[in-house]
Amino acid sequence: MYTQIHTAIGPLGVARSEKGLCAIRLDGNAAALKQELARRFPGAELVRDQAGLAGMAALVTRWLAEPAPGPLPPLDLGGTDFQRRVWRAIARVPRGEVISYTELARRAGNPRAVRAAAQACGANPVPLLVPCHRVVRSDGSLGGFGGGLPMKRKLLSREGVDIA
Repeated sequence: MYTQIHTAIGPLGVARSEKGLCAIRLDGNAAALKQELARRFPGAELVRDQAGLAGMAALVTRWLAEPAPGPLPPLDLGGTDFQRRVWRAIARVPRGEVISYTELARRAGNPRAVRAAAQACGANPVPLLVPCHRVVRSDGSLGGFGGGLPMKRKLLSREGVDIA
C-alpha cells in the first residue's frame, strides 16, 4: 500500500509492505513512489490506500513533530548487511546532532568504507525514520541528500542544527 500525506515539511509519499513501513519519498511524488516500489517489490500488488495507511501516516507525522517520538515502527528496508549496519548507526544519532560520513562508516563497523556508507545513505528507503540528513561531510558541509539539499537543510534546521 502507498499514499501521499501532507506534513509540516510538505507532501510525502509513504508505503507499507506486509512486513512494515518500506518507503518514504520526501518529494511526495506518488507516481515515482509506485515506480520505486515496483522495482523493489517485483510482482507485488501496489494499491494506493489513504485510509489503510492512516495509522502509518500519523506515525510519520509524529516523528516530524515530536522531539522524542518513541521507538521505530516495524520496517521493511531490505539492503545489504553493511547498509543495514549503516542505517542502524544513523538511527542512533540523536535529534539536533550530526556526524560525518567517516564517523558513520566507523560506527557501522568498517572505518575505511566511507563511500559505501555515503551510498547506503543514498539508498535509505525511509529517510525520516532513519535520519540520514544528520550525516554531513567531515568539513561540516551538507554533502548530498536524496531529498535535495534544501530539504536536508530544512530538516536539520527543524532540529536546531544550523549548517551553512
